[in-house]
Amino acid sequence: MIDWSHFTPWSALAGGALIGLSAAWLILLNGRVAGISGIVGNLLAPGGDKGWRLAFVAGLVLSPWLYRLFAAPPDIRLDDRWWLLIAAGLLVGYGSRLGSGCTSGHGVCGLARLSPRSLAATLVFMAAGFAAVWLMRHWIG
Repeated sequence: MIDWSHFTPWSALAGGALIGLSAAWLILLNGRVAGISGIVGNLLAPGGDKGWRLAFVAGLVLSPWLYRLFAAPPDIRLDDRWWLLIAAGLLVGYGSRLGSGCTSGHGVCGLARLSPRSLAATLVFMAAGFAAVWLMRHWIG
C-alpha cells in the first residue's frame, strides 16, 4: 500500500532533475558515464584517472551533510534483520558486476543513449527488485 501522506512529488522531481543534469554534465564535459559501480571500481583499480572519480565520490559522501545545512535530516529506521541487509548488498554488487554496470549507469545514462544493452539490464534490475519485494512481503517477511 502506498503511504500518500509521505508522497513528495516536487522533491522527487527536483532530485531526478539534479541526477539527470549531473549525468549529462559528466558525459558532455568529461566523456564519462555516471555509473557509480564503474566510477568506484576504477577508483580502486591501479592507475587511471583518479581526480574526477575522487571528486564524484566525495560529492556523494558529502551531499547529505550539505543537505543538513538547509533542512532537518529525515528519520531513518531500519526494521529488517541485519543479515538480510548484508545479503541484499552483496547481491546488488554481484548483479552490478554481472550486468557490467549499475542502475545509475544503465538506467539513467544508458537509457538516455538508447542503448539496447542498458534497456535489457534495467529491465532485469527492475524485475529482480519487484521479485525481491514480493518475496519479502509474502514468503520471508
